[in-house]
Amino acid sequence: MKKTTAMLAMTLGLAIAGAAYAQQKTMSIGTGGTGGVYYPLGGAVANVLSKSLPNVQATAEVTGGSVDNLKLIGAGKSELGFTMADAALDALNGEDKFKSGKLPLQALLVVYPNRMHVVTVEGTGINTMADLKGKRVSTGSPGGATEVMAFRVIEAAGLDKDKDMKRERLGVAESVNAIKDRKIDAFFWVGGIPTAAVTDLAATPGMKMKLVDHGDLAEKMNAKYGKLYSPNKIKAGSYPGYDKDNSITEVWNLIVTNDKMSNEDAYTIVKTLVEKKADIVAVHKEAESFSLDNQLQERSPIPFHPGALKYFKEQGIGK
Repeated sequence: MKKTTAMLAMTLGLAIAGAAYAQQKTMSIGTGGTGGVYYPLGGAVANVLSKSLPNVQATAEVTGGSVDNLKLIGAGKSELGFTMADAALDALNGEDKFKSGKLPLQALLVVYPNRMHVVTVEGTGINTMADLKGKRVSTGSPGGATEVMAFRVIEAAGLDKDKDMKRERLGVAESVNAIKDRKIDAFFWVGGIPTAAVTDLAATPGMKMKLVDHGDLAEKMNAKYGKLYSPNKIKAGSYPGYDKDNSITEVWNLIVTNDKMSNEDAYTIVKTLVEKKADIVAVHKEAESFSLDNQLQERSPIPFHPGALKYFKEQGIGK
């Protein structure tokens, strides 16, 4: 009798554990390389969602960046992904790196602006965009959107990405190592401020980092690609020893999903990220932009998920 009771209890315990496991939702979040801003921010987002939502286990995945993240979402391998608005629009329309098919994306949150850094060091002879001609230049990793935007900046500057420079395809951390070793003369990186790898370069003894002005190219980029870009500045003091403003182009970042996420899940995720913003800011200050006043459709070429819109409407945002 005792043995039967014990077996029944064990069976019941296993059944309860199995039911709890079945209800557990895993959520993969596509981020970027470890030297950028997507990765630490994605880790903070994953931590907040895992702690705040019952039966959710969210994990931040290291990826090549926006393009990889969008493809992972399209293939159903990630539930959420960080992306730049320009790469997301290409994916929605099936253009450029997404010619194999349109992706049914929906935006959950406009997060923060990505600033294009055109980085070099003293001794390369590079002071302006025109000086990139004939140089060894990294335009970003193949799976990231740095490459997408870098090509557009280069084009707007009147240069040919294939003929006018010897081009490498390195992520930001690899680019910093390559410029330290004098294997490249300059690199493009679009990311938040500060970006850890760029900070590392700026703080390297015996090297003087320089940022190349290019904010005047935003208008020309928008004329061809739509109103995605705006001029701005990387302010003096953003990086160690960098004492003057740098005129740049920028584009907004989004957190997106596909059209299969339920309205309830989308609503809960957006509500949690907005209301637990302080926990994410503690990891990286760019999360200050995870705010309701940035949730404007004009900042996202991707339509908002109905669940996100429901939360925004409750908070008096939108109509």
